[in-house]
Amino acid sequence: MKSFYRLISFYFVTVLFVVSTFAQYQNIRIDGPQSNSPEEVTIAINPANPDVLAGGANIDHFYYSVDGGLSWGEKHLSSTLGVWGDPCVLFDSLGNLYYAHLSNPVTGYWIDRIVVQKSIDNGITWNDGAGVGFVNPKNQDKEWLAVDLSQSQYKGNIYMTWTEFDDYGSSNPNDSSRIRFSKSTDQGETWSDAITISDRSGNCIDSDNTTEGAVPAVGPNGEIYVSWTGPEGLVLDKSTDGGDTWGTDIFISDVPGGWDFDVPGIWRCNGLPITMCDISNSPYRGYIYSCWGDQRNGTTNTDVFFSRSTNGGETWSPALKVNDDNTNRHQFFPWMTIDQTTGIIWGVFYDRRNTTGSATDVYVVKSIDGGESFENFKVSESSFTPTSNVFFGDYSNIAAWDKKIYPIWSRLQSGQLSIWTAIIEDTVTVPVEFTQFSASVYSGNVMLEWETSTETNNLGFEIERVSSLTTPLFNEWIRIGFREGHGTTTEQHNYSFTDEELLSGVYQYRLKQIDYDGSFKYLGIVELNLIALNDFRLEQNYPNPFNPSTTISYQLPEAEFVTVKIFDTIGNEVKTIVKENKPAGVHEVNFDASQLSSGIYLYRIDAGTFHQSKKMLLVK
Repeated sequence: MKSFYRLISFYFVTVLFVVSTFAQYQNIRIDGPQSNSPEEVTIAINPANPDVLAGGANIDHFYYSVDGGLSWGEKHLSSTLGVWGDPCVLFDSLGNLYYAHLSNPVTGYWIDRIVVQKSIDNGITWNDGAGVGFVNPKNQDKEWLAVDLSQSQYKGNIYMTWTEFDDYGSSNPNDSSRIRFSKSTDQGETWSDAITISDRSGNCIDSDNTTEGAVPAVGPNGEIYVSWTGPEGLVLDKSTDGGDTWGTDIFISDVPGGWDFDVPGIWRCNGLPITMCDISNSPYRGYIYSCWGDQRNGTTNTDVFFSRSTNGGETWSPALKVNDDNTNRHQFFPWMTIDQTTGIIWGVFYDRRNTTGSATDVYVVKSIDGGESFENFKVSESSFTPTSNVFFGDYSNIAAWDKKIYPIWSRLQSGQLSIWTAIIEDTVTVPVEFTQFSASVYSGNVMLEWETSTETNNLGFEIERVSSLTTPLFNEWIRIGFREGHGTTTEQHNYSFTDEELLSGVYQYRLKQIDYDGSFKYLGIVELNLIALNDFRLEQNYPNPFNPSTTISYQLPEAEFVTVKIFDTIGNEVKTIVKENKPAGVHEVNFDASQLSSGIYLYRIDAGTFHQSKKMLLVK
């Protein structure tokens, strides 16, 4: 409101490269006569019935459509806990609808908790809502929801993150802010006690050094990712156990000029981040994305930026400018989402590239290559000119499902606020359809194989590689080969390429498909951890911690007599699990500790001149 030989092969059913045929889109007004200065918008698609849409706006507006967004109804939400803005609507996979917002309760105080209300009939009726995160006298602000749509053990869980203030707006250095997390495992009926997930607190001023903008996202295995901005720039934290425990904050990017900045005609503006993760079956499954805005290019030139991680959030690509204009004009209030049926990234933001003064358009962006590049196109039918004496809200929003895309935005003209959307259908598919792209290892070499079912004007494929040995951030691709295409064909064709004489390390490969006219598209990445055949290697046991058994893997470059022994922490030998001649190659041995007590143990390999030990943890 206010603001080790471990092989990863990538198989997928179909990857469709989309040629855009964007035209002017009809703008549909969402708000009606019952609305009262609506702003700060949210929208969601019901995956159980995609013709059903839900929307929201400050302070208590709820909008609904049952015909795919062609027409809209409106209601005002109510609750004994109060309804006070920062709306977020969300459908789960069963079609249950959730509306999260700030509080202003009859008993309590302003923004003393987050409220999540639930509807089981697409918004016709609502429960009174569950209060989350109440800690007297602290304030709870800027919440957002995510639902686990994966097939993991956490499927159906609902997650929420937000900012907690000791005292909202306080400049007292003893007051601080932090990112909080709660989850529901019973479809929003009850919520866990809130926990703090940010390692470093911010101030309470509601500006650059305040920790804000926490938007959760869920990965393909149920991982939870959250990014936000604050005194350390843009950072991310993650949980791999359904939100019970969290790691150390990971740096994504600096935010030059901070997340709180001025844009003419806007009451206040921010560049708070949006977190996304691809759980589709696209080549980019598992990729994590963060999108934000800042003024690194000058206070008169706000831009939208994007970064991605291909390794579970551990490292991040350099900031990529999303808006493709060459002007010194403002692009602001970005939001992004992923169509989880296709893996295509969609975004929306306000844009002034083609206007003068404060006149503002709305642009949508699209990426079909996992965020390598973005296509920009205008979606608003006409410009509007906002004035800074009317609060415009703190964010835009966009939803996408099964090739239907719905941006939602506020329009402020002549002091009057209104809410709008447009229906974007992503339907045209050419020129190359892939059915397989995989990587495997033979005799220390990497074999890439891919298969096409149809091709149109296909000149061929450049093979590109990046390695952790040379570029730890995986951002400097080099061309290592080319395979000629088959022009235009509807027959199946198989391709292969061998990458030879490699050192041990993590490698990623992608294909650059080139048309006869020189245009090109990138194919999604395959990654593998290569252990060269001339290396001795002792891997970390897996799982670790373990109970009661675990697997120990090791590699020999040549035949050797091998012993693998287990020791306790004071050096007593517990067990010998290998004592024999072994041929060259990768070997695994299972260790059963069912007769041992919990604690730290060491395992040691001796093979010729190679000696190495590692720790493992038994937890019973």
